[in-house]
Amino acid sequence: MSGTLTRLAQAVRERRISASTIVTTSIERLERASALNVTADTFFDSALREAKRIDDEGITQGRLLGIPTLVKDLDDLRGHPTRKGSLALRDAEPASENGVVPGRLLREGAVVLGKSTLPEFAIEGYTANLLTGVTRNPWNLDYSPGGSSGGSAAAVAAGLVGVATATDGGGSIRIPASLCGLVGLKPTNGVIGRWPAPDWIDYSTDGPFATSCDDLRLLLDVMRGRVAGDPTSPPNALTSHWARHDDRPLSLFAAERTSPLGPLSPAVSSLLRAGVEAISERLSTKVTWIESDAFFTDGDPDLDWFTVTTAEHVASLGRSWVVDHMDSFHVATREFLTTGLGVSVDEYLSARRRRYLYVRRLDELLGDTGLLVTPSVAAPGWLADGRMSADSDVRGLTPDVYSTAVQNVTGNPAISIPFGHLPSGIPFGVQITAPHFHDYRLIDIATLMEAAYPWARTAPGFEPLDAVLDLA
Repeated sequence: MSGTLTRLAQAVRERRISASTIVTTSIERLERASALNVTADTFFDSALREAKRIDDEGITQGRLLGIPTLVKDLDDLRGHPTRKGSLALRDAEPASENGVVPGRLLREGAVVLGKSTLPEFAIEGYTANLLTGVTRNPWNLDYSPGGSSGGSAAAVAAGLVGVATATDGGGSIRIPASLCGLVGLKPTNGVIGRWPAPDWIDYSTDGPFATSCDDLRLLLDVMRGRVAGDPTSPPNALTSHWARHDDRPLSLFAAERTSPLGPLSPAVSSLLRAGVEAISERLSTKVTWIESDAFFTDGDPDLDWFTVTTAEHVASLGRSWVVDHMDSFHVATREFLTTGLGVSVDEYLSARRRRYLYVRRLDELLGDTGLLVTPSVAAPGWLADGRMSADSDVRGLTPDVYSTAVQNVTGNPAISIPFGHLPSGIPFGVQITAPHFHDYRLIDIATLMEAAYPWARTAPGFEPLDAVLDLA
C-alpha cells in the first residue's frame, strides 16, 4: 500500500475527495487535540481559501496536493513572523520570503495551516518555551515529544496533519521521531540545500519525518536539491544508491554510545540490543560491537558540538542583542547562550579543527557499505517540561540523554526507526548511520524493518489522516 501522503494527494487529483474536506478535517483535529499544544500560530482561514482554490480550479499538479501542513516556527513562511519560540521575538516582522523547504512543499501543493512549536531557538531536546508553553507527547501526555521539532512530530504522530517541517542540528529530527514513533531522517549535510546560513553553520539541516517509509521517501524527493549559496550543496548529491539485493559485503557495527557518557538505562539498552539483532538478521550481516571509549581518542564530538553551537548561536543572534535580552529567555536558553558568550576564539577553532578527525574516523569505519547502529535517544524519555522525573525540580536535559550529535558534526546521514516502546508507553527508535550521501540506502533499510516489524501509524486514540478517505 502506498503511503498516506500519496493516497491523499492522488485522491484530490482524481476528485475522489476535496482538498477542503481534508483541510477541514485537519483543522478539526488540531482544535480537538489542543492539549498537545503543537501550534505556535494558526491561519486556518487562509488554508481553507487555498483548499477551496485547489477544488474550484481543478488543480491536478503536485505530489502533496491538498496535504495539510505545519511549518516549524524556525522556518520562514512568507507573510508570517518567525518567532522561534522566543518572547524576545514576539513582535517579529512577517517574513518576506519562504524558507527553502516550505517553498518546495508549497510548490507541490501542500496547504499550510500554521506554525508548529519548538523550544526557544531550537536549542533543547524538549519542546517548552515562555511564548507558547509546553508541548506534549500524544503517546503519553506527561512526556515530551522531544525537540527541537517536537510540535511537528507530535502533530504528525497524532494524525493531525500530513506533513510538518523539521530541522536537525543536534538530533532535532531523530529525537522527536524516536519519542513519537515516527521514522525520521537527518540527511547528509547539503542534500537539502540551506539558505540562509543556519545558526549552527555546518551542523544544521532540514529533513523529513513521517509515519511510513513511503512517505519519508516522498518527502525527501520533494525537499532535496541544491541551493545557490550553500557550499555543501553539490549538484548531484545522491548519486550513490544502494541496491537492496546487492551482493557487496556489508559491515554492521553497533554501540551503546559514541562518547563515554556512562551506561544506558536497562530499558534503553534492552531495546537497542533487540533492535541491533533484528537489523543484523534482516541484513544477514554479523554485527561488531564497539565500546564508547574506542570511538574517538583525540577529542569528544559531543563536547565539541556544545562549544561550537553555543558560540555560533551567540554570533548569529548578535552578542549585544543576546546580552540585552537575556532576562526574557527561557532558563535553558540562558544557560546555552551564557556558555556561548564565554567561548574563546581558540576554543572554538580547536573544536572546529577536530571535526576533521571525527569525520575521518567514521569514514574509515564505515567505508562504502558500513552501517552503525546506536540508540536515537539514550534515556527512557523525559517529562514534557524538561524534568527527568516527577520528583525533580531541575528542568533541563543533561548530556547523557543524547545520542545524536556526532552525525551533525560529521555530516553523515542518520535515520531513526521505530522499534518497541519504553516503560512509559512512548516509542523507542534505533538509529542507523551510513556513509555520506547514502540517504536513500537508509530509507531502503528502514523499509525492510517496517515490513518485518511494522509500527503504529498514529499514537493510541488518534486516527491516521488518510482515514478521511474512508469517511468521505
